[in-house]
Amino acid sequence: MSEIIHIKSLDQFYAGMKAPKPPHPLISVIRKWPKMDFDSSNLKMVSDLYYMGMKTHVTGGFKYGRGVYDYEEGTLVFIGAGQVYSLSNQKPDAQMEGWTIMFHPDLIRKYELGKKIKNYSFFRYEISEALHLPLEERQFLSALVDSIEREIIDNKDQHAEELIVQNLSTILMYCDRYYGSQFHRRSQTNEDVVTKFQDFLEVYFNSSELSEAGLPSIDTCGKELNMSGAYLSDLLRIQTGKSAKDHIHGYLIEQAKNKLLNSRTPVTHIALGFGFKYPQNFTKLFKAKTGLSPNEYRKTNE
Repeated sequence: MSEIIHIKSLDQFYAGMKAPKPPHPLISVIRKWPKMDFDSSNLKMVSDLYYMGMKTHVTGGFKYGRGVYDYEEGTLVFIGAGQVYSLSNQKPDAQMEGWTIMFHPDLIRKYELGKKIKNYSFFRYEISEALHLPLEERQFLSALVDSIEREIIDNKDQHAEELIVQNLSTILMYCDRYYGSQFHRRSQTNEDVVTKFQDFLEVYFNSSELSEAGLPSIDTCGKELNMSGAYLSDLLRIQTGKSAKDHIHGYLIEQAKNKLLNSRTPVTHIALGFGFKYPQNFTKLFKAKTGLSPNEYRKTNE
């Protein structure tokens, strides 16, 4: 079993790659990875850094989540801070083109991006859910990366950090837009996912797992559909206007209404059957979604 290395800073990462110290302590633009004189196939890392990279023409790739990313696809991949990933068959003489940005959360903490970055759910996507970009969009993003690199290397004045963060923020906003376009381009495939998701909820709500484990988590739903929970939720939001959580709660409420109107089963027993350890939580959710408590709904519709 390979050891997991905890990367806490850019300095530590560069030292581990046996590379010179980075020119900026909190952000780096990497054009070509250093040659590695160790067996990278057994190297696993959990990093405090955010990673985004667009690479082409390289032998090998890296593993992240349940997938292996092949850089030859020329797509853009994101890894959030705190995620585990590993290099896969990386060869020392690999010729890479493209760019990689790695940055520490401290870089953006005092800026608006520090608050917004949690909304960029693509940092929690699986490798197989990478962003596929046409040449024009890749060139546009590359120009912004060039601007960040110039600020890192050539400018050390009081404006440099703010300009770096502004350009980084612009890149992420455009990536969010591009992901939205990618979801729309795959509309037919996404419709199939919506159908499969509804089928999964039907099976789950009719199984013993519901009462034993409670409502399915978004990650559980994603795993059943061979994707990350974050990607599934964003896909559903684009396709239906509702997140995965909205769909799960909506399905629950409809099932609860049926039980309330077609039986005299006490609300407490209904809640326990849906996997709620504390029936008051079921009542609170039901009222939040319908405007009525379960008992009020039952009386109103008798």
